[in-house]
Amino acid sequence: MTASTETLTPNQAARRERVLEAAMELAGEGGYDAVQMRDVAARAQVALGTIYRYFSSKDHLLSACQLELWRDTAARFRERPLEGDTASDRVVLFLRRAMRAAEREPRRTAALVLATSSPDPAVRDCQLEVMALIESTLRTAMGDVDPDVKIRAAITLRQLWHSVLLEWVNEWSDPATVSRDLESAARLLLDRR
Repeated sequence: MTASTETLTPNQAARRERVLEAAMELAGEGGYDAVQMRDVAARAQVALGTIYRYFSSKDHLLSACQLELWRDTAARFRERPLEGDTASDRVVLFLRRAMRAAEREPRRTAALVLATSSPDPAVRDCQLEVMALIESTLRTAMGDVDPDVKIRAAITLRQLWHSVLLEWVNEWSDPATVSRDLESAARLLLDRR
């Protein structure tokens, strides 16, 4: 059983945050395989059992890391709305910025994408919230596009993004191709509107 973040004391929340930071560091250093729960516990200076109080598996832990990154990303874009003449310009700018951040940390990106793709039931809530954050940020970037188009375009772009990120982390593609494919899709979906 994992603890809900709403019921954590300040000390528990601080320990949970240290665990997330340690997992992100390990993922950045060596990717998915480098994130071992014992190593996370040692780096976060918590007992191994403490990690399992918050996260039932490595995929759950890394998915929670991905969720925290997306919460931060969505907040930044709400605070500083994207500028651009068209919906597709703003969406492309958002996608470019997000991809640049992913490219700066390729091992971490791969670890987070793989974990968030896990069929582990403990990951489901993180998956759903990440999907909602991505779609919401894309819809916001679109501006005054027809609401039905916004919803469908955001879902389609989020699905494509996940697909091409999987291609990249599995080394079937490269970041430049991912960015090109995302930009092309955004323009195809939004420039006709």
